[in-house]
Amino acid sequence: MTPGARIAAAIDILSAVEGGERPADDIAADYFRRRRYIGAKDRAQISTHVYGVLRHRAALDWWVARASKDEVARGNSSHARSRMIAALLLVDGRTPDDLAANFDGDRFRPTPLGPAETRLARALAGRTLTHPAMPRAVANHLPDWLLPYLASVYGHRLEDEMAALNAAAPLDLRVNRLKADRDGARLALAAEHVEALPTPWSPVGLRLTHRAPLGGLAAFKEGLVEIQDEGSQVAALLADARPGMRVVDFCAGAGGKTLALAASMQNRGKLVACDVAEWRLERAGRRLRRAGISNVERRVLASERDPWVKRHTQSFDRVFVDAPCLGIGSWRRNPDGKWRATPQDLAELALRQRDILQSAARLVKPGGRLVYVTCSLLREENEAQAEAFLAAMPDFALYPAARAWAETIGGRSPGGEDYLRLTPARHGTDGFFVALFERHSPHPNPPPQAGEGARTTLPRLRGREGREGGGFPDPDSEQ
Repeated sequence: MTPGARIAAAIDILSAVEGGERPADDIAADYFRRRRYIGAKDRAQISTHVYGVLRHRAALDWWVARASKDEVARGNSSHARSRMIAALLLVDGRTPDDLAANFDGDRFRPTPLGPAETRLARALAGRTLTHPAMPRAVANHLPDWLLPYLASVYGHRLEDEMAALNAAAPLDLRVNRLKADRDGARLALAAEHVEALPTPWSPVGLRLTHRAPLGGLAAFKEGLVEIQDEGSQVAALLADARPGMRVVDFCAGAGGKTLALAASMQNRGKLVACDVAEWRLERAGRRLRRAGISNVERRVLASERDPWVKRHTQSFDRVFVDAPCLGIGSWRRNPDGKWRATPQDLAELALRQRDILQSAARLVKPGGRLVYVTCSLLREENEAQAEAFLAAMPDFALYPAARAWAETIGGRSPGGEDYLRLTPARHGTDGFFVALFERHSPHPNPPPQAGEGARTTLPRLRGREGREGGGFPDPDSEQ
């Protein structure tokens, strides 16, 4: 493909993202699937264009409005097209002449720049993406409404945290200990000319030094490794799921953490993967077979209050709740998520997280643990939920994350004592929060469940696990 054809393809994908509610990686995957003639290098460059716009959308829009005095917005230029023009100039450092050469209307290339677009290109030439006059939310590539929430968490460190969250994510792998150890997996990858280094926190993690098409590698096809962010690996390790235990992955999705839990159990004991979407569990089945896992039962639930939960009250050693959330911690991989989230989403998710936690807690037997995980950075979805749960459930006590870290990974926790918080800026992982609760003696008169009898769904509003920013990998690579 010519450079102009790549730009045109990126504009097509961005237009589809603007016009619908589906995640950008899904839209791009469909686009490439219908155009199998597009090679791997072209897909990578198209993805880079798309993610460059999605990551910097707030600043690009600010510059377009400032430089064109809204002339472009009033004209025929779509948001996708004007943002791409601005990104090529401000992010990639292109010149107006270079743009004109690529926007020439030739076969597969964008139509020529209009008069307003030409004036925009000249106004932005030589500029940088940031500007002192930008509002703080724009400079940090945030929706305005989220700025107070994140500023209350990070304060003066907000700029550093958001810069890391707005960068491209590395490609992390989890070694499947049922089939290999970390050294063996590294050697297997090296034999296929893929270099990987040990991750600093997860003892079963590898980080690729350069991206590679994993789907075609023997190490991947034979189940030696799975794509999984290091933070996600750590969350599963802290559950301390051991061989012979009875474990539930309550919001299993496509099974990334189910695979990690099963590996920790060494394929012994019983692991139930639950979700409200049968198609997600079907996808998990393919991954389980590839990994050689045989101790997992997949169960579709109608809601978090499915009768199955009541029938299995207090019968599991570990209950893992990877709760639906805004997914801010996964913005490195899913930057479009920041523009789809709304204040109403946060309010609704906070209620659902509460209900899911209280319902899942019924499955935990005395002495067992409930593990609450989000890929969110907001206190409202993290510490506030943990504190509310402890206040409502007196038969549970906090199990310090630092203690769980010492027992499972070893050494001192890098992300807190009571709870674990991981961020891209501080730890090089996606943003993750982990809280652990241990059930003591049953309470004789448990409090009524909030919303008892309601049938609510378990949405997967957060960014999809394992969708690596910039590469749009195969859906099978979900973490």
